[in-house]
Amino acid sequence: MWITRRVEFSASHTCYNPALNEAENDALFGAEANPHGHGHNYSLEVTLEGEPHPVTGMVVDLKEVKSILEEAVLVPMDHRHLNLEVPPFDTVAPTAENLAVELWRRLAPRFATGPARLRNVRLYETEDLFVDYEGR
Repeated sequence: MWITRRVEFSASHTCYNPALNEAENDALFGAEANPHGHGHNYSLEVTLEGEPHPVTGMVVDLKEVKSILEEAVLVPMDHRHLNLEVPPFDTVAPTAENLAVELWRRLAPRFATGPARLRNVRLYETEDLFVDYEGR
């Protein structure tokens, strides 16, 4: 069985790879390479997989999930400039794809020992653009 929890956070970023020069960044990212950045109201859906507990009927304690999301995602990322304040985005362009991978990396260990395992993260950068990631 799967259960999904959603959280929202606001963050700014610029799609800029510091290993490339300005012309290369402009060619790759266009207006997204603006060094001043721009913001998004992200929506993150975290899907967990497990079996309901025989007594509680719950796959996982949602208060614990909320606490993990607060600590691993909201505290370090909400109202931050990702490139300037949130490693690894000082060296990796914080595209929606890279952000989804980093969110997985931060969350998967927190759910590795059960009772529910991380199955998927879905990150909405805008209302009509999202990335699904199932870790490797």
